[in-house]
Amino acid sequence: MTPKMWQDSEVRFDVSHSNIQLRAGELTVDKLDMIEDTKGNSGDLGRLIITNLRIIWHSLSLPRINLSIGYNTFVTVNSRILHTIHGGYIQALHVLTSYRNCRYEFIFTNHDSKSTRHYTSVVGVYRAYVSSKIYREIKLRSGIIQENRLVLLPQEKVHSSVQDVWNLSIEQGNIGTFIITNIRLVWYADVNHQFNVSIPYLTIGNITIRTSKFGPTLVILSTEASGGYVLGFRINPLQQLHITHKEISVLRSEFDKFPIFGVEYTFEHQAPSQEEVSVENFTEIQDNQAEISNVFGYYFSEGETGQRKPNFSIHLGLAAEEPREGSTLQSLWELVPSGVN
Repeated sequence: MTPKMWQDSEVRFDVSHSNIQLRAGELTVDKLDMIEDTKGNSGDLGRLIITNLRIIWHSLSLPRINLSIGYNTFVTVNSRILHTIHGGYIQALHVLTSYRNCRYEFIFTNHDSKSTRHYTSVVGVYRAYVSSKIYREIKLRSGIIQENRLVLLPQEKVHSSVQDVWNLSIEQGNIGTFIITNIRLVWYADVNHQFNVSIPYLTIGNITIRTSKFGPTLVILSTEASGGYVLGFRINPLQQLHITHKEISVLRSEFDKFPIFGVEYTFEHQAPSQEEVSVENFTEIQDNQAEISNVFGYYFSEGETGQRKPNFSIHLGLAAEEPREGSTLQSLWELVPSGVN
């Protein structure tokens, strides 16, 4: 069974060597060196890898210190130029994410003074990811049928089309056309083409033939991440039902080996780098998981609701907001010059 796809939908810290590797269908779009993870690993230069599903940062000195940030967790992403105290400037990338009811904030700064990239590939690939959700999400009542034909996606090919298929999603059922492609399953009603459903293979958890009150039925169960939908289709005659089920199973198996995510990005001002990312060449260090520090606290985005509770401080003689974990009011106060009253 193909492992669950998590790369685009999770934020992970200090992942293992195997998890930092690219999964089937994941492609390296770009990479940037001399990148600092300013919020969590200040002073440690690393490499930022941009794929079609996520961005990966890892320390060059200790590759086990790394981040994997899926595009589906992004809330905002932008880049800006920051001036340094020495009169120069550095490029900074700010990414705000939301994952498991927590918000994480990442800031990456580029310490390569000769670089003029400004993180354009990160922003561009993310936009391509957002605009290609139909490859990865179930869509209902969308404009996918024009002039009684399926509007094909880039890299999509129709394998077969079955007429007079009943969609049993509502009590009385609707008759329509069932289309099988190399990327998804599509059904649309004959009387109203806007009544349709697009089901990418990426969203299918299981597909079987079951007995229902309508007779033998093709039942598609979507993954929990895609909503856990149960979709039923009645295909006559029975022989055609089994042929369709077998065809879908074969195509889905092939898709699992060579998935198509639909994220297409080309550089506007330069050709994509052909150099392979050398993460796979690192020697994996078998760390005791208990020894890996709980680093995600560094990346919490407090926002407007993250104000910490004030407590009376004997050191200051007044009430003050509790500092972040790992800091003390005394150590922060000692940062203030002694001449300041």
